Amino acid sequence: MQDQATEVTAAGIARLAGVGRAAVSNWRRRHADFPKPVGGTETSPSFALAEVEAWLRKQGKLAEVPLRERVWQLLAGHPEGPLTALVHAGCALLLIHERPTVWLAASAGSDERLARLLPGALAQVLTPRLGELTAVLLPGLGTPGDVNTPDDAQAADRGSTDPGVNTVPTGPGVNTPDIPDAFGTPGASNTPDPAVAPANPTAPTTPAVPAADTPPPFLSSVPLLRGAAELAAEAGARQAFEFLLGRHLDANPRQYTLTPAELAALMADLAGPARTVLDPACGTGALLRAVDTRPEQWLHAQDSAPDLAALTALRLALHSRAGVRAAAGDTLRADAFPELRADVVLCHPPFNERNWGHDELAYDPRWEYGFPARTESELAWVQHALARLADGGTAVLLMPPAAASRRSGRRIRADLLRRGALRAVLALPVGAAPPYNIPLHVWVLRRPERNPASPEVLLMDTGQFAGEGRGGPDWAAVREAVLGAWRAFTRPGRPAERPGLARSVPVIELLDDDVDLAPARHLPPPAVADGAEQLAAVRERLGETLRLTTDLTPPAADPAPPVRWPLTTIGELARAGALVMRTGGNGGHARLPVLTDTDVLSATAPSGTLPESDEAAVLTEPGDVVVPVLGGGSVARVIEEAAAGAALGRNLVLLRPDPTALDPWFLAGFLRGTANNRQASSYASTATRLDVRRLQLPRLPLEEQRRYGARFHALDEFERTLRHASRLGDQLVRGMYDGLTDGTVAPD
Repeated sequence: MQDQATEVTAAGIARLAGVGRAAVSNWRRRHADFPKPVGGTETSPSFALAEVEAWLRKQGKLAEVPLRERVWQLLAGHPEGPLTALVHAGCALLLIHERPTVWLAASAGSDERLARLLPGALAQVLTPRLGELTAVLLPGLGTPGDVNTPDDAQAADRGSTDPGVNTVPTGPGVNTPDIPDAFGTPGASNTPDPAVAPANPTAPTTPAVPAADTPPPFLSSVPLLRGAAELAAEAGARQAFEFLLGRHLDANPRQYTLTPAELAALMADLAGPARTVLDPACGTGALLRAVDTRPEQWLHAQDSAPDLAALTALRLALHSRAGVRAAAGDTLRADAFPELRADVVLCHPPFNERNWGHDELAYDPRWEYGFPARTESELAWVQHALARLADGGTAVLLMPPAAASRRSGRRIRADLLRRGALRAVLALPVGAAPPYNIPLHVWVLRRPERNPASPEVLLMDTGQFAGEGRGGPDWAAVREAVLGAWRAFTRPGRPAERPGLARSVPVIELLDDDVDLAPARHLPPPAVADGAEQLAAVRERLGETLRLTTDLTPPAADPAPPVRWPLTTIGELARAGALVMRTGGNGGHARLPVLTDTDVLSATAPSGTLPESDEAAVLTEPGDVVVPVLGGGSVARVIEEAAAGAALGRNLVLLRPDPTALDPWFLAGFLRGTANNRQASSYASTATRLDVRRLQLPRLPLEEQRRYGARFHALDEFERTLRHASRLGDQLVRGMYDGLTDGTVAPD
């Protein structure tokens, strides 16, 4: 049964029908029986998904909708909002992952039956895995024993022998008596987490089952849960949840501050292996998900947003067999794990918060290194992390660069240095994480077992590995440099300095009036000998490039009478099979270089990254033509061998022409025409979007196409050489300014 309350926007209707937004607007004007809006706003209305699908089917316009798109529409249009829908889907996927036979038996009947049986089934999985958070995930639902389940479900559960379904002890302070299984098997007793002393010996009381005349909980989510189960059957429950979560985060980029997967992996590797890990500001759980799983491991998470705490708990429970303890609440004001002594703390705290509890927490015992100023919320998070560590434990925090040098925090920084708690400050390249316009820092701290005899701190600046444009840094180079320097620093003996990159600095050098820990201010510059030699090499390459530019300058244009060709469009060519049209944005499972819209615009090598996804990436091949769809520029790039095999990034459309029907250079050249782009573009308040299907081409024989293609190819070579000369010129000018001002280049 399709949920009548699920809503879909005009953009969603366009995806369902495989058309553009303009077509949906035309249908609304021309067809009196088109479904009426049921929500949204006047400028962005939403429609009942069931009514839309029925109308499209009646009109013969309903395209074959991929399962992923159908499930996503159900989630995005859920009547209780996408976050609630994600939590419901995660609960069901965890049940499918842990007890698949129970799900199959419960879902075999009607939607109402499934909705009635779900609370008991879910409680049996959630209670042993997530403890007290179950009350947040299943508010107002009955105990497992209150739900009567048919014999087939009981038999299915008794007969399950899946070796991967092992009950994990519940966590701190959740001492709950044995719970009778809703499907006939005894529940598991909860064992306290050995890292935490029991804090609350009384188990929460679960409310009674809703009255018979009350609609069953989860009823509005049943279509979504059935769709999620189909996704899980295709790719696995874990991958289905990651797809839905990733799609939601991509659709709402301004609502969340995300930790990129590459940065999360680097921070987890800096911390090292651990049995007990805490993230006190977990967000969507990226940092804890990056931790290498170990036997009998415990992952603790807290976030002020209950929905995010729930999503993190479900994500971690699906990701590993580790014990998961998640809590909702303001960590600094209401710490959920006051007795915890973890091996590792990973944290990406909120930056620049003034209302972090300065007035209420003046006498909090966590401030061992000094009471943070109102403007130093990040130093409050640093001390919270240290307070939750066992002796010798490691904390890794992402920090704004101002925290290393603000005068209001100098006394706390000084005490962290004197007592050996701060071990490293690592400056990341610009673009490593939001906000992308500043170079964030990573602080590595350890709870000192004793004061070091001669403390030192590793200072490192990886700014040289920044990528061009919005492509992000060279993560492979950042990772190799950071982990190499950190391992050398932690080994006995003093590591060698790496000019311009890393240095082990005695604490005494840093304990001045400012206690400024910004790495760039304490690192020796790159070797002086390299400066003049590099400038000479750049100057020589620039001369060669300028000479090549002269050789490639196009000949004088020959005049020709105006020509009116018969025209076709990209959409028509795609329908006729003369080319294949694909859109980018999926990372796939393999780590591949990603061709971004910035790479296409600047004619540079693939430089971007995409999060892993279960949807296969679109890989480029020689002869493909790639077109950016945002920004209003007239750009089309033909893929050559150097860029082949890269994943296609967001906001790009790939056209793969049939070589027996279309010449790629002819295709790319005509797509760059200014008039062509203008007629195929639509305009919003802040951006211009290109509808690639509307771009036009003349109908010409293949031999004539190749004549034009050869000329377009020559123009492309000339343009690339000009761009390269410009970059070399900028590099030479900047190097000369730096050399003259730092004394490494003589003025004559």
